[in-house]
Amino acid sequence: MPAELLPGLAQTAALVAVLALLWRPVGDWMARVFTSTHDLAIERGAYRLLGVDPAREQSWQSYAKSVLAISLVGVLLLYGLQRLQALLPLSLGQPAVPELLAANTAASFVSNTNWQSYSPELTMGHLVQLGGLTVQNFVSAAVGIAVAIALVRGLSRRRAETIGSFWVDLVRASVRILLPLAGIAALVLVLGGVVQALSPYGAATGIAGQQLTVPLGPVASQEAIKLAGTNGGGFFNANSAHPFENPAAWTSLVQTVLMLLIPVALTRTFGTMVGDRRQGLAILGAMTAIFLASLTILSIVESAGLGTAPGLAGGAMEGKEVRFGVLGTTLFGTVSTATSTGAVNGMHDSFTAFGGLLPMLNMMLGEVAPGGVGSGLYGMLVLAIIAVFLSGLLVGRSPEYLGKRIGPREMKLASLMILVTPTLVLAGTALSFAIPAVRASVEGESLWNPGLHGLSEVLYAFTSAANNNGSAFAGLTASTPWFTVALGIAMLLGRLVPIVLVLALAGSFARQGAAPATVGTLPTHRPLFVGLLVGVTVIVTALTYFPILTLGPIAEGLL
Repeated sequence: MPAELLPGLAQTAALVAVLALLWRPVGDWMARVFTSTHDLAIERGAYRLLGVDPAREQSWQSYAKSVLAISLVGVLLLYGLQRLQALLPLSLGQPAVPELLAANTAASFVSNTNWQSYSPELTMGHLVQLGGLTVQNFVSAAVGIAVAIALVRGLSRRRAETIGSFWVDLVRASVRILLPLAGIAALVLVLGGVVQALSPYGAATGIAGQQLTVPLGPVASQEAIKLAGTNGGGFFNANSAHPFENPAAWTSLVQTVLMLLIPVALTRTFGTMVGDRRQGLAILGAMTAIFLASLTILSIVESAGLGTAPGLAGGAMEGKEVRFGVLGTTLFGTVSTATSTGAVNGMHDSFTAFGGLLPMLNMMLGEVAPGGVGSGLYGMLVLAIIAVFLSGLLVGRSPEYLGKRIGPREMKLASLMILVTPTLVLAGTALSFAIPAVRASVEGESLWNPGLHGLSEVLYAFTSAANNNGSAFAGLTASTPWFTVALGIAMLLGRLVPIVLVLALAGSFARQGAAPATVGTLPTHRPLFVGLLVGVTVIVTALTYFPILTLGPIAEGLL
């Protein structure tokens, strides 16, 4: 085994070990958070401020309206904050953010995407970063967790008309889970050398002895929730490749742990809340199988980069930081796109053709391995419902999941949910090249790499936006009016439409009673079902995206 691969393998082993140690206590803690009848003093104050009764639960329709309402308020507040930036304290002399860019950024952070078609350190002052972007990092992550818990309640309740209170779930997710985790993470990152200051700039000496002025700011506090909430938006344009955000290999490991911790632990929360922890293990098993397959293939492809220079460097090192190496970059890239984070410690656009295909596939799978905070769990549960239904068609078993019958209404909702993002991705990519005026703009202003790779860049952009990831093939100039508007719409629809469908599914299941298990009921906790779930996840994606992938990254890789 080449010596240069050992640090990357050790980092992967350490990641697995840490997650294995934390999976149970964190998962059980989150289950207690959402089943407790006790409210903390700070939570009661938040309820009074919001004007809600924490004891009053909501139907799925009311729950969905609350999600949409807080999303609308978030977009308007963040848009206004950016437009008024020049008048605010801690603006660092930055002007107001332009209208379209402000709208795109507001949609991006409210939808948990954190797509950034601008250089943050040159565009945003500290107040907008702290009071706008960081706040939405907490809120959007809490919304995702709340929706997942609502679906779990729908699967566990019997003949109920409610699925919980959105406001209680939102406040508890923020106060008891995200704030403590982000606080601890920020301290660890500061100890690792991540910058945390209100000073706008600092002085440094370059390698040639020249005096430099470098931007500073409250980086560690934003970095912590950016990762723990699977948000992904960086304080600096280089994101987690910047030494002020990610100084060393061990801080990169900490960041991968933060991205995976809540999505992985939610599988334990799910099993605990439905009363059968084997169900959570089955979901985790499917997630793990897909994740490890993606990581292995990407690592092999990038380590075996063709050509003399990659061979001498021990892999395709273009766009990768030497302090992380090939495997440190492929691990981070896989984690970032298998979740909905979108943070990067290397440039995905510089991956080999087949290497760039893997992060794209992670997103196209629906980011369910293990996915974003909350969104990964409810995405995989929807696929589990589809897998149960398909198995019933194939072998004549009763289509039931956790004692809930899967009828026409449930299948329509599940089918619509998995069709939303492919529709947005394929339609956005097609329109970018099909409309003459738009195509002229795209090819004239946005694409630095025409041809097959140019198609891949546009496809990656809409895949990232619709799946609320936020990473990009950076060779695409996405600040043009077309991409600013189109990607903003894709982010909002890709976030809110699936949430409404999932909540409708939760309401439908909650109203049902318990269907007794029979000899025809498919056991959904065994390895056979895990394999079926992985197969359904991969096949649904392959049938949907294979034609467009053959025109982009696959064709590019075969040349």
